[in-house]
Amino acid sequence: MIRLLGSSSTAIQHHTKSIPLLIIRRFSLPSTRKDPDLESALSRNKRWIVNSRLKNIILRCPNQVAPVKFLQKKFKTLDLQGKALNWLKKYPCCFDVYLDEDEYYCRLTKPMMALVEEEELVKEAQEPVLADRLAKLLMMSVDQRLNVMKLNELKRSFGFGDDYVVRIVAKYGDVFRLVNYSGRKSSMEIELLSWKPELAVSAVEAAAAGKGNEPSFSCSLPTTWTNPWERFLEFNASPYVSPYREHGEVVEGEKESEKRSVGMVHELLSLTLWKKLSMVKLSHFKKEFGLPEKLNGLLLKHPGIFYVSNKYQVHTVLLREGYDGSELVHKDPLVVVKDKFGELMQQGLYEYNRRRYLANLEKKREKGIEFVKSVGRKRDRIDHGDDDVDEQENRGDRAGGMFDPEERKRFYQILFSDTQ
Repeated sequence: MIRLLGSSSTAIQHHTKSIPLLIIRRFSLPSTRKDPDLESALSRNKRWIVNSRLKNIILRCPNQVAPVKFLQKKFKTLDLQGKALNWLKKYPCCFDVYLDEDEYYCRLTKPMMALVEEEELVKEAQEPVLADRLAKLLMMSVDQRLNVMKLNELKRSFGFGDDYVVRIVAKYGDVFRLVNYSGRKSSMEIELLSWKPELAVSAVEAAAAGKGNEPSFSCSLPTTWTNPWERFLEFNASPYVSPYREHGEVVEGEKESEKRSVGMVHELLSLTLWKKLSMVKLSHFKKEFGLPEKLNGLLLKHPGIFYVSNKYQVHTVLLREGYDGSELVHKDPLVVVKDKFGELMQQGLYEYNRRRYLANLEKKREKGIEFVKSVGRKRDRIDHGDDDVDEQENRGDRAGGMFDPEERKRFYQILFSDTQ
């Protein structure tokens, strides 16, 4: 919001001389102590999110071959700048780029197609699990139904594919149905037909039952964080409130209401593949899950349970207990397949960077340029498959390229959204 301050004092009038003073107020969250491991976990998948989208685009093309010109247009719809051809060539293990009648085309490599087939087999095997996951989401919602268009924003976070309405909702007709009570196309909803008591068990309750304890939250902070630990122990002293409890039941007192809200967010994060969600997208479901209006403040109030990151200007909440350092404690079978995709992409990136590195050294030798000083540092970056090596080839250090702050911000907003 931009506010104009009036020149009521002579001092202001003297300095501004009728020029209004502008104060720009931007949305922000209070700063929290950064966790290097969790920050690393957030950035790990940045390299393959765009490639995953390109993979899906290519698979939908005729004969699963896409003209590079067509992919270039898709780059623009993702708000990405640069040459699609350069980007694709950086990942030769994933994308096979070839020239046919003076036009470049792209198809997936054989190793990539093998992973696509493996992923499809995993999805088929995981159908019952995904159906239960969808049922649990509906069971936690206020009216036991969720808007399809809004759920699509988070479908990949929960492991649902593009065809989940056909693959899951239609297949399990005894559990779900599509309804539209307003008649508008945007009002299509998935409704739960039958309550499943065996699914009304949260991750907190399941963990407690396995240990023979009463359900309670766990704190993943170092014991040296005295004040947060004291607040956590005070909060955890009251009884746990299940997110599957009927919304019509009265929750007495502010503490009980807070307990339920924390439990609701905890369970939602537990159901995601990467134990994280975009805070913006999560806030879109405040009404559906009965979450408080000041959701951001609630999450920041419990740093032992949730970690809130502002990496690349995108606010994300992670479930601390879901991670051991920077690694997931339990990996969903879909995550295992996606990790293989990342490894294949990394292999191709290493080969590309190595070739570019050697080619650049040869050019410098021919020109007689001294290169000894930078060899060690750059070789380390090559050996680690650094995606930033020779980044200017794809982005350019011109205005509007990846070295432009505004473009870089838009780029990472695309990469770190939950549409994985």
